[in-house]
Amino acid sequence: MKKRILFILVCLIFSANFLFSQQDFQGINGINFDNYPKVDGSTSASVLNTIIACKLLGIRYTWMPPLVAEWWVRPNSEDIPEQHKYFFGTRILTSQTHGAFMNLIDGNADIILTHRTISSDEKAHANAVGVALIETPIALDAFVFIVNKNNPVKSLTVNQIQKIYTGEIINWSEVGGNNADIKVFTRPRNSGSEEVFRELVMDGIEPADFPESGIGSMYWVFNEVIANEDGICYTFNNYKDMIARRPDSEVPKIAINDIFPDENTVKNRTFPFISEVHVAIRSNLDQNSMAYKLYEWLQTPSSKSVAEESGFLTYESGSNIIKIHNQRIQIFPSPTEGIIEIRGIEDYSNFNYEVYNSIGQIMQSGKLKQTIDLSNRKGLNILTIMQNQQIIAREKIIVK
Repeated sequence: MKKRILFILVCLIFSANFLFSQQDFQGINGINFDNYPKVDGSTSASVLNTIIACKLLGIRYTWMPPLVAEWWVRPNSEDIPEQHKYFFGTRILTSQTHGAFMNLIDGNADIILTHRTISSDEKAHANAVGVALIETPIALDAFVFIVNKNNPVKSLTVNQIQKIYTGEIINWSEVGGNNADIKVFTRPRNSGSEEVFRELVMDGIEPADFPESGIGSMYWVFNEVIANEDGICYTFNNYKDMIARRPDSEVPKIAINDIFPDENTVKNRTFPFISEVHVAIRSNLDQNSMAYKLYEWLQTPSSKSVAEESGFLTYESGSNIIKIHNQRIQIFPSPTEGIIEIRGIEDYSNFNYEVYNSIGQIMQSGKLKQTIDLSNRKGLNILTIMQNQQIIAREKIIVK
């Protein structure tokens, strides 16, 4: 009798939690299999892309062990109508980072999810075809370095990492390790992790050319470091934990500046290498389209809960960082008492701005300046930055 009561209580608790999570989740009105946008992205964001579609379309899904190397998410085929059985093969794509950007620029994708913003050669292609992108961060991750489990080195400084990758430090003994040459591994140019490495870690310093060090597959990074006791390479923490599922007991992450990458050090941004997952769209995307509605939804609390379910950390918008023509632009604070600052723009005279209220009415406009006074605009505002009448950035600003 007691076991039966306990079983009923467990079922009731499970049902209550399920109903609460379903009621708490807010999707997109009117979204369906027919009008769902074509969403491309990087390998590291592939699971997030799939789970977002499943959540918005009411499809159950299961985490599956590797068919070859990576864990993946399998949508429940029973929840997909027969006429849409190829939906995930045609609308939810993983063309890898560079391919996803090129597809977005060329109009072969509506939205992309990646770990980085547009690269210089992708930007050149976009300029050549007259396309500008809006790139908005939606989740946080750590960019981590991994070594062989027998390597005694547990921490490196940013400077030591840079010198290893410029070839100035060539032996592990120079950083407290064994007397052995460092086997340096990299990823190909234009891959998501390689471009993040160059921008976030090297900070403009050109890495050395390490012959035969480029690893084509993200997963193969782990195999190389496992096979090479003196190896080092980099990856995204979420990919390591959720997709590759290689624990630190097999492939350890190392601390940077004695700060280990974990939930707290990523959330408070004390870990030196914080990577942001971005959603990108073309700046001329129709704001009435389902693609634009998905872009907006990806910045809502419901979207953040899905990102966390995929293993990412919540992105807080107190200081938004966007990228305009390869300039990193900081907009802060939000929420604000009224004054916002915009830093990082080389020449403000090249840009105009408009401020819209929550129902799309334009409330304020002018030449862009380092500070903008929004003290009379209580509530939700949309700051739009334009160049030559083309929208190149759009950010939500909450005025208290």
